[in-house]
Amino acid sequence: MEPTAKEHPKTGLGAAVGAYVIWGFLPLYLLLVKEVPALEFVGWRIIWTLPLCLLIVLVRQQFPQLRDALRSPKTMGWLLLSATLIAVNWVVYVWAIQNGNVYAASLGYYINPLVNVLLGTLLLKETLSRLQWLAVGLAGVGVSLLIGGALTTLWISLTLALSFGSYGLIRKQVDVGALPGLTIESLVLLVPAAGVTWYYAGLPAGSGFSQSIGLSLAIMLGGVLTAIPLLMFAIAARRLPYSTLGFIQFLAPSIVFLLGLTVFGEELKTAQIACFACIWGAAAIFVWDLWSRSRVRKPAAI
Repeated sequence: MEPTAKEHPKTGLGAAVGAYVIWGFLPLYLLLVKEVPALEFVGWRIIWTLPLCLLIVLVRQQFPQLRDALRSPKTMGWLLLSATLIAVNWVVYVWAIQNGNVYAASLGYYINPLVNVLLGTLLLKETLSRLQWLAVGLAGVGVSLLIGGALTTLWISLTLALSFGSYGLIRKQVDVGALPGLTIESLVLLVPAAGVTWYYAGLPAGSGFSQSIGLSLAIMLGGVLTAIPLLMFAIAARRLPYSTLGFIQFLAPSIVFLLGLTVFGEELKTAQIACFACIWGAAAIFVWDLWSRSRVRKPAAI
């Protein structure tokens, strides 16, 4: 899988690792806002992401790119779809963490690389080696094990994997920069986000944003923890082969898995243990193959 002329593996790799480390530790942040319903929190998350994006656009002088994207019906159509996908992903993920389904969330992002590989191969014509196909098959076996032993939470894992895999594919293909694209996605979601927060403010319990100063500041922090890693991911998605990006993503669910064991104390089901074993094996095979191929391509030292 050689990078194309438009791909920059070094900067793409750094951006991908940074994004996945932040996402890996995100459940710790969600403990701070666990009192806020998932849908309401995502609404506030969108509201506080937009100002930060606009500020960065101003600093980087990217308003012309933002304007061009807003004027393109084709670009806006794709960004409307990507915004919908990422909103679904956020709601399901936050709900899963809040309801003690940390392993299901982790598995979702372990399955995601399988989705990325298949999308990259079928739609982007990226090629896989025999070892990489073996990794895909082993990951598929792991997912199938969940059908028999963890069916009640499988929908969480599959929704997270499919929504984020499709989101990344769109962001890789759409002709708009990472930051302008994220800004438009936040703008598209602003009206429904405002409607959701308005609805919760009218309930007897009131809005989570008005309960305390500490909780309000924690909710506002969600804007930073949303914009920064998504911006880094969008950069990585445009600069790395999509299937390679997918397997770098194993970093985030590995962190989430460890948090589930140590911080959240969630019990592992037998089917989940078997699934994790298969997918860890798949990740090891894929990473080994990439490393071996990269060493072969390096010129001999003189």
